[in-house]
Amino acid sequence: MLTFSNPVGSGTLWFHNLTTADGTPVAYDPQARAFLPTPPFCANRKIIGCNWIAPEEGAFCRSCAMTALAPDPDIPNAISNWEDTEAAKRWVLDNLGRWHWFRPEDPGTRPIFHMLADGTMIAAMGHGDGVVTISVTEADPVVRVTRREALDEPYRTMIGHMRHEIAHMLWWRLSLRNDFLTAFREIFGDERSDYTAALQRHYDQGPPKDWDLFYLTSYASAHPHEDWAETAAHLLHLTDITDSFVATGLTSPELPPGNWDPYSEPDCALLINVATALATRVNHINRSMGLSDVYLYALSETAHRKLAFVHDWLRRGAFGF
Repeated sequence: MLTFSNPVGSGTLWFHNLTTADGTPVAYDPQARAFLPTPPFCANRKIIGCNWIAPEEGAFCRSCAMTALAPDPDIPNAISNWEDTEAAKRWVLDNLGRWHWFRPEDPGTRPIFHMLADGTMIAAMGHGDGVVTISVTEADPVVRVTRREALDEPYRTMIGHMRHEIAHMLWWRLSLRNDFLTAFREIFGDERSDYTAALQRHYDQGPPKDWDLFYLTSYASAHPHEDWAETAAHLLHLTDITDSFVATGLTSPELPPGNWDPYSEPDCALLINVATALATRVNHINRSMGLSDVYLYALSETAHRKLAFVHDWLRRGAFGF
C-alpha cells in the first residue's frame, strides 16, 4: 500500500486516515490514488468511518456501493465489526486496482458483497456467482483467534479473508476465457471435481502428509478452487508487503534499484524473492516485540510455479490481454 501526501499541508497520510494531523477532514479518491479535502464524501462516512470519495452528495463510494447486504445492527458489535471489515475490503480493492481490477476502466462484473453478522447461527463465508459473503463477526480479534486455533491455521485476518474470497470471484471472471481454463487445469487440476465431497474429505481426513511440497497451505490441498484462492491471496500478501515496505522509504539490499514498483514488476520470481527476503526481516522485527511473524510460509518449487501463474493472469488486469 502506498503512502499519500497531505493535500492541505505537510506530512504523510495513511490509507485509513479520515483527517490530517491538524483535524482537517479528507477522503481518498481511488481513481486518482490521492487524498482530497473536499466533499462529496461517502454516505457511510459517519456510520462506519468510510474515508473514500463519493461520486455525488449522499451517494456511496465505489467500495461501499458493492455492499448489497449490511449486517443487522441489532446484533451486538455488528456495526463496529462491519466498519473494520469494510476497511479491509477497501484495502484489498485498492490493491487490485493497481492491476485495473474493478476500476472504471474494467469492463467486467464487479463483486457484490453480503456482509453478515453472526446471530443465532455462524455466517458462512464464501463466493458464488459474483457474490462474496463475509462474516463481519470475525473482525472481533477474540472470535478470529478462537476460530484460527480451532482450524489449526497459522494466519487469519479480515484482509486475508477478503483476498481469499475475492480471489474466488476473480477466478470466476477469468474462467469465462477458454485459454485460462486450459492453462489453469494443467497446473492446479480439474476444478470440475466434486467440490463438496472434496471439502468433506479434507475435514474428515486432513491434508496429504506431503501437502507442503505442492501447496501453500493445507487448505489449498482440498480442491483446485481453494488452491487457486489461497495462491492468489498469497500473491497479494507478498506483493503488498513489498509495496508497503517500499512506500515507507525503507531500504534493503534485495530491492531493485530506482523507483521500483512491485505491482509493475513482470518477473514473478524476482518479486517473490524480494518479498520473502523482506518478510523475513520484518518477521525478525516483530519477534522483538513478541508478536507473530508477518509471513509464516515456506514456498516450494510447485508453489512458486503456481504463484507465477496467478501473477501472470492478475497482472494482465481486467482486460486479460
